[in-house]
Amino acid sequence: MLSRIYIKNFALIDTLEVSLKNGLQVITGETGAGKSIILGALRLILGERADVKSIAKAEEKSVVETEFSLNNKFKKFFIENDLDYELQTIIRREILPSGKSRAFINDVPVTLDILRELSSQLIDIHSQFETSNLFTSEYQFKIIDGLSENKKIIEEYQQEFSEFQTLKLLLKKLKTQLSESNKESDYKEFLLNELEELKLDDVDFEDVQNQLSIQENAGMISENVGQILSRFHQEEIGILSFFNEATNKLSKISEVSTSFAELDERLETTFVELKDIISELEHEAERVEINPENLVYLTELNNKINALFLKHNVSDLNELIEIRNQLAGEQKGASELEEQIEETEENISQKEKTLQSLAAKLSKNRHKNVPVFIKKAEGLLKKLGLEKAKVDIELYDADEFNPFGKENIQLLFQANSGFPLKPIQTAISGGERSRVMLAVKKIIAESDELPTLILDEIDTGVSGKVAEEIGNLMREMSEDMQLIVISHLAQVAAKGNDNYKVVKQDISGRTQSTIIPLSSEEKLNEIAQLLSGSKITEAALAQAKELIG
Repeated sequence: MLSRIYIKNFALIDTLEVSLKNGLQVITGETGAGKSIILGALRLILGERADVKSIAKAEEKSVVETEFSLNNKFKKFFIENDLDYELQTIIRREILPSGKSRAFINDVPVTLDILRELSSQLIDIHSQFETSNLFTSEYQFKIIDGLSENKKIIEEYQQEFSEFQTLKLLLKKLKTQLSESNKESDYKEFLLNELEELKLDDVDFEDVQNQLSIQENAGMISENVGQILSRFHQEEIGILSFFNEATNKLSKISEVSTSFAELDERLETTFVELKDIISELEHEAERVEINPENLVYLTELNNKINALFLKHNVSDLNELIEIRNQLAGEQKGASELEEQIEETEENISQKEKTLQSLAAKLSKNRHKNVPVFIKKAEGLLKKLGLEKAKVDIELYDADEFNPFGKENIQLLFQANSGFPLKPIQTAISGGERSRVMLAVKKIIAESDELPTLILDEIDTGVSGKVAEEIGNLMREMSEDMQLIVISHLAQVAAKGNDNYKVVKQDISGRTQSTIIPLSSEEKLNEIAQLLSGSKITEAALAQAKELIG
């Protein structure tokens, strides 16, 4: 339950602190006194957006702190989120002057998602302006699922449904990728085949260009090499003969004069190198031959490679190999996409079977408990002055799975006898909304484990006997939960186990709101004032005493 509220520097509130108890806690106060400000602060604990405009003193931070008395069923949540578990747990929101906000659970900083997840299990705030919730499928399913004790099944179903939706999105993404890949697949496959045909890993492009050049110039090469060798080998004036004669003569000179020995040695070395060059020239000359077939092959290979350089805008064989490998990878990727699609479709099929089974269980429990809802709701509405009201819940098959199963829901209502039931959003009047919502809240409270419920002026627009029945109903609801009610009805205030009043005061020239617990006497006077207005009469006091009983 909510055991303490502390608010500082929030709108008209300078500092406010109040302790609350179990049972029916009734808050009263004049219009504009600041009740909505307190609720606005509490909504921050529920994870709603923080507004820097709420800060009263712009240079100081705003703080909203609540303390909850917990039981051990919440311990699992704290362990899963690495939080300190305390039976008296403190939840705090801070709005900094910069506009940033921070959230804490037992002084541990948390994200708003974690804050919402915990606070949604602790407290529910319902305003008179939120009766439109009745019109939503989500709320209507909540009503019947609570009665049907479907909590565990719906949690399992929604987990499976979330995974199902994720798989469907993945499938759509994979199919889009495959479609885009297939659009260029044929052309890319052509490019890949074109590159693979050349067996680029085995090609030495420099050697190809060299061999091609030799083939194209074979005649000129043979002619010139022949002339060179001829000059070397002529018997009388050949270069080799001349060198041989010169080395012999210099060798004789070196024998008689050591000063020529080094020159003799150098000339001998040059002669050996020259003979080696001639030998290699002869060898290369033998290799040079005009081969028309080889010339055609080398020309075609060279042209193909150069054409690919131009097509792919590269200038290096290694770059062509990289492009080939990339294209091969993309073709492999398309095949892998097809495998992923097949696997994802199989997973979706399995999820559908699981969802179908869970949805069938949900539907069976719901249909079984529709008559229970009708009996409870019509009984409560009769107490609340809608004696002729009729309700029903219509469940019908849906074409696809939704977050609540494979069926749709429609809450039907009619306040007057002799008329057909219609969807509640078209059949209910403004004066009936609060009473129907209160009846629904009562039904939900019986099956919900929510510790604290806050009702904000849900009793607006009723009076007399109906108001007294509303008070009785709220007192009954508070036996199973902490019920905090903001009300203007004396009949409701009289039923409070504890009463509080929101007041607005001028302090040091500044209007401030606060909340004060009421003693028994103050409670009596407050109820009398609600009955008679600003001037409390003896008759009002007597009636107030009668209401309190």
